[in-house]
Amino acid sequence: MSEYKSIEQKAKFYNSYAWRKLSKHIKQRDNNECQECKRNGKVSVDTNEYSEKAKRKKIKLVVHHIKELEHHPKLALDTDNLETVCVDCHNKEHDRSFEKKINKWESDERW
Repeated sequence: MSEYKSIEQKAKFYNSYAWRKLSKHIKQRDNNECQECKRNGKVSVDTNEYSEKAKRKKIKLVVHHIKELEHHPKLALDTDNLETVCVDCHNKEHDRSFEKKINKWESDERW
């Protein structure tokens, strides 16, 4: 059984042929729609927008492990443990916040 604890181990897994092939299949299975948005009555689909800055297609949808890879390595390639979600829902699921930090000194008088 493989472990996916370190960043290197996870990167190796997510760059593997097996993962890339399976994630493509999962997105097709889910009609290239965010399943979390769908459960909430919204529609979020993949687009073909191109990022000039990154020199690649903008990532709108990702394949998410319902039971986390790190804690359930046996389910790494189990299709029942995978779903397509948009980047916003994925970040919420993992408590990632990229909001602009509030500057508490912004309204202070400057000398």
